[in-house]
Amino acid sequence: MTESASKKGKVCLAYSGGLDTSCILKWLINQGYDVICFLADCGQEEDFKAAEQKALKVGAKKVYIEDIKKEFVEEFCWPAIQCNANYETLYLLGTSLARPPIARAQIRVAQKEGCFAVSHGCTGKGNDQVRFELAFQALQPGIKIIAPWRDPAFLEKFAGGRNSLLEYASQQGIPVTSTKSKPWSMDENLAHCSYEAGILEDPNTTPPADMWKLTVDPKEAPDEEELFTVEFSKGIPSKLQYTENGKSKTVTDAVDILTAANTIGRRNGVGRIDIVENRFIGIKSRGCYETPGLTCLHFAHLDLEGLCMDREVRALRDQFTTIHYGKVLYNGHYFSPQREFLHASILESQKTVNGKVRCGAYKGNFRILGRESETSKLYDMEESSMDDIGDFDPAAAGGFIAVEAIRLKKYGVMKKEAGEDLV
Repeated sequence: MTESASKKGKVCLAYSGGLDTSCILKWLINQGYDVICFLADCGQEEDFKAAEQKALKVGAKKVYIEDIKKEFVEEFCWPAIQCNANYETLYLLGTSLARPPIARAQIRVAQKEGCFAVSHGCTGKGNDQVRFELAFQALQPGIKIIAPWRDPAFLEKFAGGRNSLLEYASQQGIPVTSTKSKPWSMDENLAHCSYEAGILEDPNTTPPADMWKLTVDPKEAPDEEELFTVEFSKGIPSKLQYTENGKSKTVTDAVDILTAANTIGRRNGVGRIDIVENRFIGIKSRGCYETPGLTCLHFAHLDLEGLCMDREVRALRDQFTTIHYGKVLYNGHYFSPQREFLHASILESQKTVNGKVRCGAYKGNFRILGRESETSKLYDMEESSMDDIGDFDPAAAGGFIAVEAIRLKKYGVMKKEAGEDLV
C-alpha cells in the first residue's frame, strides 16, 4: 500500500534512531499507518534528542522518550541481585532484565495514544522478539503486533540486509549518519552492554580491543586496587561508599548506587565475559557482555548470604529459585504466574540478608575484603573458633559421624561383595 492509501490506524514503534528502525518507521508509514515512536531511556549513552528529530523528519506523528531507569533498577535489577540470577552460570541477564520494563513503557504509550498495534525491529532469529511479544500479550492481551523482520514482503524488500536498508534510506530521504557499520551489533542499558553477530559469530574470533565500550582494558586499569563498601537491606543494595578524587562519597538512591558501581567497575576493567549461550528458540549464540556494576553487586551480595542465610534456605533457593528465575527472565516470561511465585520466594529468602561487604576492584578482578552484619546471629566467632571450645561439645561429633557412616559402610560392603575395589 502506498502513502496515498487510506490510513490503517496508529502503531507504536520501538524506535532507536538507527538504520533498521528508521527504515521500519518509513515502511510502516508507506503501508498506511500513523506511527508513534517510542524510545526508552534505561541508562544507555545515547543522543535521544537527535533520535527524536530524526524520527520526526522521517514522518513520525509523535515521539515519546520515557525515562525508565528507576523502575528498571528497583523492580528488575534488584530482585535479580537478591536471588543471584544468572543464565547458564555466567550471564547476568543485562538485556533480559531491560526488556520487560521497556515493553511495559511501550504499552503505556500505545494505550495513551490509542494505538491498535505495537511494532519492533527484532530479528526473527533472536530472543528479543520472544521477550517483547510475550510481554505485549500479557500486558495488553490481543494487541496486534507488527514484526517486520518476520513479514515476507519486508524480508523480500530488504533481502540484501544492510545494503538494501541503505538503498531504501537513500530513496526515501532517511538521514543516515554513517554508511559504515561496526562488524557487530550492540545493545546497552544501565546494567550492561552486549555485543553479538558480525565477526563475533565465529566463536574462535577474539573480540577486538576497540569493541569494548564501557570498561577499560584490564591491562590498562589503575595499578592500585580501588576499595569500596556495599550495604544491603533484605538483600537489596541500599548504600555504596567509595572514594572519588580523594573525597569520600556515599550514595543511597537505587539508580545512583548502580551508576556508582558501574563507574568503579568500568575504570577497573571489571565485568567482561565472552560466552556461547543457548537461545530460547534453540539456536546457540556467541555473546560478549560488559556488566561492570552489576558484577560487583552480584558477588558482594552472594558473599553476604554466606554470613546471613540459613544453610537449608540457601540450598533450596539456589537449587530452585535462582535457576528458574534466570530462565524466566531469559525466556521472556517475566509477566507470568511463575515469576510472581518465584518473586515471593525471593522476598522470603532475603529477610535476614542485612549487612556490609567491603570490596576491592583491580585490573579486571573483583574480590571480597570482609563482611559484617548486625542482625544475623548465625555466625558465632567463639563457636567457629578452633582455639575456643565454647558451648560446642566436640565429643558430640563422634555420634554425628557414626550416624552418617551407617549408609556409607553398607555401600562399602555392597561394593566389596560385587568384586569392586574402592581402594
